[in-house]
Amino acid sequence: MYKFSPSFSGAARPLALAALSLAVAGALAFPQGAQASGFQLKENTAKGMGRAYAGSATAGGDVSVVVNNPAAMTLLDGTYFQADVTAVNFGTQFHGSAHDAQGRPISGGDGGDGGTTLPVPALFFATKFADRWHLGAGFSVPFGFQTEYDRNWVGRYNAVKSHFQSLDATLSLSYDVTDDFTLGASAIAQKTSAELTSAVNFNAVGLGLVRQGVAAGAIPPAMGAALAQQVGLLVPPGSDGFAKIKGDDWGYGWQLGAFWKLTPQDRLAFNYRSKIDHTLSGTANFQVPANVTALLSNPTVAALLAGAGGLPFQHTSGKAKFTTPATASFSYWHQAEKFGLGIDLAWTKWDVFKDLRVQYGNPAQPDSVEAYNWRNTWYASVGGDYYVNDKLTLRAGVAIDTTPTYNATRTARVPDSTRQFATVGLGYKASEHFEINASYAHIFVNKAHVNNTSSTGDVMTGNFDDYGNLLSLSAQYKF
Repeated sequence: MYKFSPSFSGAARPLALAALSLAVAGALAFPQGAQASGFQLKENTAKGMGRAYAGSATAGGDVSVVVNNPAAMTLLDGTYFQADVTAVNFGTQFHGSAHDAQGRPISGGDGGDGGTTLPVPALFFATKFADRWHLGAGFSVPFGFQTEYDRNWVGRYNAVKSHFQSLDATLSLSYDVTDDFTLGASAIAQKTSAELTSAVNFNAVGLGLVRQGVAAGAIPPAMGAALAQQVGLLVPPGSDGFAKIKGDDWGYGWQLGAFWKLTPQDRLAFNYRSKIDHTLSGTANFQVPANVTALLSNPTVAALLAGAGGLPFQHTSGKAKFTTPATASFSYWHQAEKFGLGIDLAWTKWDVFKDLRVQYGNPAQPDSVEAYNWRNTWYASVGGDYYVNDKLTLRAGVAIDTTPTYNATRTARVPDSTRQFATVGLGYKASEHFEINASYAHIFVNKAHVNNTSSTGDVMTGNFDDYGNLLSLSAQYKF
């Protein structure tokens, strides 16, 4: 068991133990929420990706409109099944350094490649069941990301693993108001899950709480210096814990779409998708180093913690409110004999993500609060199809996707910046009933600058070099 130096008086010992116990309790505010423009995924259609999602709701022949714009089902004459899968390959490499609140360098490597390769599936059904009515159902992944760095890297107090995913089940209906105008609506059931991990710097929180006590007048300056020295002896640099938070929730939303046939060659569509509110509920688990465990088992510390509500760093429940954002999109398509040309413009209302507050079931663990204050974003694309013959179609497109993050709030969880897309694709109609599509996209990402301070005062400064590759395949059968 760790003991305080005999030079401390009996009155000073409880104060020292109290300061350190409050310090380690303060570390519970450390695990942060995920932050990234990479939340949103458009990867639910191989055919659309080939033209950078230009004409996503107006090009025709794509059953993914069931979830992207229900009114566009008017272009699907018959009964369809379509399955898509996209391999999302994202890479990110950190170049920089980190130091703690005392200015001391933090040991560790650069984290390796924090990216990953994951499949994003989608499945759609649509049918025309009456003269002017269409019905559709879809499964898709509209939001998601994952990063994971080496556990001992220099940014471990900011993030180690971040995984976030929303799975949607969508039921859509459309009605042809006239021969040239259609309205559609969807009901959406969404399951959102998250897993966040990070290291906990017990040395930094201990020293930080001592400084706060001195600044607040609760600890005399002379005693504060002695307490800081004792904290350094009891919990030296490198006394890392580990925190993991997992949670999930079901939420419900809707969307409305409209589709116009402006001329025999020109089409325009608009879609609005609602935000979906969640209260993620799950567990918080902690690994505590041996020296901190020994300190917490000290009878004086245990008595102080009992008076403060109990022992911190115990496995407990947790919950956090989170909202997936509303989106609005316009889609245009011009159809000619040998080619088609499309334009898409989409807006995402990311300013709903102002902060993330995690509340714990253990009363000894205070809420963790992290401010984000994201801004709204735009996505714009242009692309088209070239019809080589009745069976083979070639596609290409370019796009730009702005980021809701900025230097002051960007973290290592998803260190994204504004992205540019270049895409190619092809489609092959094997028969009147069966069609396959394949597309590839490369994502160029602006250098992501980061100067992020964790809640324990650890500062990570540098740049992330990011890239992305997407490979998508789909199969469609028409009855």
